[in-house]
Amino acid sequence: MEKLTVVEINENLKSLPGWNYSESKIEKEYKVKDFVGALNFVNKIGAEAEKMDHHPDILIHSWNKVKIFLSTHSAGGVTANDFNLANKIEKIA
Repeated sequence: MEKLTVVEINENLKSLPGWNYSESKIEKEYKVKDFVGALNFVNKIGAEAEKMDHHPDILIHSWNKVKIFLSTHSAGGVTANDFNLANKIEKIA
């Protein structure tokens, strides 16, 4: 999978409200109802990530916030795979 250019990344971000590009990754923070909701959300993301064999970095904080970081480590930055997973996460949210 080839790393996308900054122009390609910014173009793809237009269809993903709330997602940002920073330090070779795309990221978004979600606010859910409670801690159990955060855990459920993370588990759903995990199931999709496992199907794709593409695993995000996930941070649960402040009991109801989940922050997702996507990057393709083997490519050294953001690829189409990251945007595919971001779109799946948006459908889960």
